[in-house]
Amino acid sequence: MNIYDKAHDLAKAMKDSPEVQEIMAAVKLIDADPQSKEMLDNFRTRQNELQQRMMSGDMPSPEEMEQMEKQFEVLSLNLNIRRLFEAEQRLSVIIQDVNKIIADSLQHLYGHSE
Repeated sequence: MNIYDKAHDLAKAMKDSPEVQEIMAAVKLIDADPQSKEMLDNFRTRQNELQQRMMSGDMPSPEEMEQMEKQFEVLSLNLNIRRLFEAEQRLSVIIQDVNKIIADSLQHLYGHSE
């Protein structure tokens, strides 16, 4: 068994998954609506800026976090954007589950038995 072949199989399975297909469909609909695309792009830019700040140790203020939450709620009123957010969340759960499965399979290396 080649572990890299398995990783490529997993990557293909994820690419072909309903969750990824749903993300692609939602993005296509958002891209077709310039207003939705601009709103989402602005949100993602701001989100990335805050994440970069947090990674460098500069925690955003509660007001900034509240503002992002409100912006997220407003964006979620847009059905296509909400569809995207929900599909991204489902894919995120799958990725977390796969990471846990891999990590759990290696616990015995560090003295933890299952």
